[in-house]
Amino acid sequence: MSEEPKSIWRKPWSGPGSFFVGWLVLMAACLVICWLIMMAMGSPLKMEEVVPIAGFEACATVLVILVFFIRWACRWRNLKRLLFGLVCFATLTALFYAEENWRGRSAWRNYVRERAGKGEPFEVKDIIPPPVPDDKNFAMAPIVQRFYNYILTTDGKKIPSEVQMTQHVDRVDFDLGDSNWDTNAIGYWAKGTMSRLDLWQQRYRELAMKTNQFAVPPQPQSPAADVLLALGKYDTTVEEVRQAAKLPECRFPLDYDNEDPAAILLPHLAALKQTSKLLQLRALAELENGQSDKAAADVLLTLRLTDYIRNEPTFIDVLVRAAMTDIALQPVYEGLAKHRWTDAQLAAIEDELARQDYLVDYNSALRWERAFSNGIIDYLAKRDTRRRYVELFGTIYEDDFSKQTRDDYAELIAWGVALMPTGWLDLNRLAIAQFHEQWTLHVADAEKHQVMPAAADDMVWQARHWHGTPVNFMVKWFVVGLGNGPHRFARTQSTVDLARTAMALERCRLAQGSYPETLEVLAPKYLDKIPGDVVGGQPLKYRREADGQFVLFSVGWNGKDDGGVTGYAEGSDKPNFDFGDWVWQYPK
Repeated sequence: MSEEPKSIWRKPWSGPGSFFVGWLVLMAACLVICWLIMMAMGSPLKMEEVVPIAGFEACATVLVILVFFIRWACRWRNLKRLLFGLVCFATLTALFYAEENWRGRSAWRNYVRERAGKGEPFEVKDIIPPPVPDDKNFAMAPIVQRFYNYILTTDGKKIPSEVQMTQHVDRVDFDLGDSNWDTNAIGYWAKGTMSRLDLWQQRYRELAMKTNQFAVPPQPQSPAADVLLALGKYDTTVEEVRQAAKLPECRFPLDYDNEDPAAILLPHLAALKQTSKLLQLRALAELENGQSDKAAADVLLTLRLTDYIRNEPTFIDVLVRAAMTDIALQPVYEGLAKHRWTDAQLAAIEDELARQDYLVDYNSALRWERAFSNGIIDYLAKRDTRRRYVELFGTIYEDDFSKQTRDDYAELIAWGVALMPTGWLDLNRLAIAQFHEQWTLHVADAEKHQVMPAAADDMVWQARHWHGTPVNFMVKWFVVGLGNGPHRFARTQSTVDLARTAMALERCRLAQGSYPETLEVLAPKYLDKIPGDVVGGQPLKYRREADGQFVLFSVGWNGKDDGGVTGYAEGSDKPNFDFGDWVWQYPK
């Protein structure tokens, strides 16, 4: 009997394993030979040429393996082993799915049950505003229905596209003539700039030479008078909106019962924002025209419109409200700078502004986002929703991958979610809720009237660098878009606080002839309580200048007192609110 070779390199190769190794070596050799031949011919293989060759070899390899497998399975002993193995695998898979489904469902239910006593909502139906009687509902006023009835019925159902094209579209669309018009004709309080009504006057006269869209006099009047004449075409509609705004409540007919929460349409928001722009320009012109009572009425109407959508829980609603508040405050700023407001007008505007608290609204919007994510997960779990995956990836990775790559990833994730245990979806819900609990809901403390920039920056960093697993990968989908929220709402609330304080300072000046030395004298006569700085919680910074003016400011997002200097991006006249202070100061 011959001695067995001690080295595996001296053993003879035999059996299927040796065949497969030889086959793979042969395929690799073929690819190398093709590459060497092309190199010798002076035309090296390109990647798009390598892929088809490798694909052909892979198909051939799969075919060979299939042939061997069929030959192996045709033996009864091997077939019994295969069937037994499949039964074991199926049993283990079923046990795995059952256990993971139970684990995820139990973890999520226990988490929700523990927080139910605190009144924490986790479903969309727990957050939607209550119904409002039609006779008390601003949204049901005929003029307001035109804000949305081109796409939604009064019970919130979407009007089919083909019907929208055949019926008359009679929505409120206040065109101010500023389309494709690059100008700084509207000032910006954060830059300390005033609006240029003369540019608006020039704009309307130029348009009158091309169209009859806006009325202009034969000869130019004052800029304010010409602007009011041009905007006069909207006077009747604005008055109808003003009368509707006397209704005490509002609930727009939104389809909160939609299976896909992301498909809830919000067409009224654009109309409300455009209405606020019209009221802003009117108020600016009315102030210049010596009609401060009308200007105050337009500012108050804008603030009233923002208040009507306060009960809408979505993050977009709060962003639109913040934008509308910024729009309303520019006439307030310019009227203060030029001393055009009376004490009674300032008191009325300040009273309306005091109702706004964007830190409360921010936390409410976060709870909506948490419930919204649960609704989306329900939708993804129940339907073939590749489109929704594509949209989610398009939002999150738009700057990272091409559209085709995003679509491919979406397809892969869609298949993965379809195959994973449903308990993992519940664990993703839990991970999202815990992220909110640990990070987003600790950024703003509404009771202390503070925002913590460091906590906000940590939250943004966590969201952007989230490394997910199958049980928490959806966290990034639903939180990465919230990153700018704390900064935006902190700045808007700071703007409201600065404006209220500035109005109290003006009322004090009207009473005693000059601005006070300190802010302490403003309360309680002009303000119930002097607002603190939302960044850091310290008092707002204030100093009276030698020329009798003042500088009022928050320390801004960097939390540092920069002496009342606004930060600007390098080489730009656009404020950079990440740096410098948030300043309320009138032009010299």
